[in-house]
Amino acid sequence: MSQGSARVASGAVLVLFAVAVVWFAPPPAFLIVAEALLLLAFREYLMLARASGLFVPAAAAAAAAAITCAAFSRVIGARTPAALDVVLMAGLIALSGIAMTAWNSGRDALGSAAASIFPSLYLGLPIGAMIAVREVHGREALFLLMLTVMVSDTAQYYSGRAFGRRLLAPSISPKKTIAGAVGGFVFGAVFLAAAGRWWLPGVPIALCAGLGVAVVAAGIAGDLFESMLKRSAGVKDSSTLIPGHGGILDRIDALLFAAPVYYSVLKYLH
Repeated sequence: MSQGSARVASGAVLVLFAVAVVWFAPPPAFLIVAEALLLLAFREYLMLARASGLFVPAAAAAAAAAITCAAFSRVIGARTPAALDVVLMAGLIALSGIAMTAWNSGRDALGSAAASIFPSLYLGLPIGAMIAVREVHGREALFLLMLTVMVSDTAQYYSGRAFGRRLLAPSISPKKTIAGAVGGFVFGAVFLAAAGRWWLPGVPIALCAGLGVAVVAAGIAGDLFESMLKRSAGVKDSSTLIPGHGGILDRIDALLFAAPVYYSVLKYLH
């Protein structure tokens, strides 16, 4: 199978799997899949951190991120993420203590301590937010978020190829262009505003359009942020897990920034 065929085939499998899980999985199964996704993404994050010369206590940092994610779920008995503050504070203290005991008098203390705590924020909170969106607002609301990011990414790619001349962030990504970003904003916002009439009933169309702009902006920032991590670590992809697509982080980087924005707007402005 050629590289292009492998990319198309693996992409189709990913889309079908995501649709099946979001649409049909009962809450306990969805939580399990979300936690498995988090752990796979954490594994890639750990490799990036170590390639950057940073120490991260793998088991403790992974557990903290997984517990942070689970704190959002009603499956474990919480009607709201009321224990989230306790989880984050406990993780801060525990991971800082582990980083302190593992320090070897080098100049990486601050970086390693921050890298140990970061997975709870970078992975645990966004994936937990997606769980909460599905449980509180329904599978349609989560599907709308995912489709908006997909539509925006596709529009960015084709708009960039057709009209892209000036790079958006040349020191981070050699491919993202300003024209591509504009295309992503237009198509992403229009799609969320249009589909939101059915999948976010009761939300005014103006708010849906504004939410679409915010989701696209956050998604672009998330994509660039992960590119920065990879460039700093000296790698092209976060892993080779998905043929033709890189790793899990490469697939969910936009969602990791877009999901908290989406969750917050639905929770506090709707």
